Amino acid sequence: MELLVLAQGASFSPIELFLQADWVVKAVIIGLALASIWAWTIIVSFMLKIGRINKDSDRFERDFWASADIDGFYGSHGKSDLPVAKVFAAGVAEWRRSTNGRTIDRAGTRERLATAMDATIAAESDRLANRLNFLATTGSVAPFVGLFGTVWGIMRSFAAIAAEQNSSLAVVAPGIAEALFATAIGLFAAIPAVIAYNRFSHRLNQYEARMGRFADGFHGTLSRELEREG
Repeated sequence: MELLVLAQGASFSPIELFLQADWVVKAVIIGLALASIWAWTIIVSFMLKIGRINKDSDRFERDFWASADIDGFYGSHGKSDLPVAKVFAAGVAEWRRSTNGRTIDRAGTRERLATAMDATIAAESDRLANRLNFLATTGSVAPFVGLFGTVWGIMRSFAAIAAEQNSSLAVVAPGIAEALFATAIGLFAAIPAVIAYNRFSHRLNQYEARMGRFADGFHGTLSRELEREG
């Protein structure tokens, strides 16, 4: 009978649980909610960004391999902010620096070209992955923050039992409900962040490999041009 009365009189909606929670649990819930909002902002923006980059890279590579004039192509695409375009620009810049003298060190030029483009690939990969670190942090930390709220809520329940000298469900239910709500918010923040981080890391690895393939092809083109220079 006591359980039935409690079920009829208590409200376990998320808003009511938050309003009735202890200030520590409220702080945990607010922090996790803000982390979740920021994580979803990163997820949506990165999805749009990586989709646009891949689409623009398709067009860039198609136009590049169809072009017979590297200098002319550089004049029209060399200032692009596209990562693969920056790899191309780094290769052209190093080529010009290495071939503007009377004598050309072919082996050294090839090595410097590879180094310049590889360094740009690494820099662009780091730039693209910059905000993904927050997803990794949220995915690993949020469950423990929620667990802290859980422990605190259970401690409140035990404190209520000691104060009231009553272990009935009416005494312990509010603290336990707050504790479980904090756990749920922690998982709500962590699970999408982990899934998105793993998925986006895979997409970034694919794009990094794509830049590497373009750099290898461009390096081969410049190496053949280097042979004709002699």
